[in-house]
Amino acid sequence: MNNSRPKAKLSRALGIPLTRKCVKYFERRPFPPGVHGRGRRKSSDYQVRLLEKQRLRHQYNISEVQMRAAYDAAHKAEGKTGETMVTLLERRLDATVFRAGFTRTIYQARQLVVHGHFTVDGKKVDRPGYKLKPGQVIEVKETSRQKPPFQIAATGAHIDGPTAPYLSTVLEELRTTVIRAPQRTEVPVLCDEQLVVEYYAR
Repeated sequence: MNNSRPKAKLSRALGIPLTRKCVKYFERRPFPPGVHGRGRRKSSDYQVRLLEKQRLRHQYNISEVQMRAAYDAAHKAEGKTGETMVTLLERRLDATVFRAGFTRTIYQARQLVVHGHFTVDGKKVDRPGYKLKPGQVIEVKETSRQKPPFQIAATGAHIDGPTAPYLSTVLEELRTTVIRAPQRTEVPVLCDEQLVVEYYAR
């Protein structure tokens, strides 16, 4: 479903590091991959918007179909379409698990959700795209807590910077509660979402 190119190469193509591990590769080679990476010609308006859409899509590790669905839902909702689209993506279970510090990357978050390691309000949920609502409690399943990835997470090893203010997380108990919907300014994705809206609205 998702692009299987190595993350470092994909990061360079998109112009943003997709994981913490990619940061050092990206800083060393901040231009697109390929022979002509350093001397690319000026991009067209379409290419600029397409790149921005791809950046947002890959930061959430979702398919084009899921990306389009998020845009369509945001377009029908009240408020600014771009900001609404980002906050809808941020309400996904895999994104929340990642923001809470339970996983090292969004890719690991998706994998662990699919493998059934999380509960929402006490019930197992294995759909990465499950949309969370304020008040819902996400926990690592009791039988999964002794597994190495979660033992590491409980020490706070995956926290890099301030924690999401729309979540109330108790890392040592591997539990987080959605306090409220996130605001765009609180979501740490690198994207000009207005360009993404323009891409889909063309």
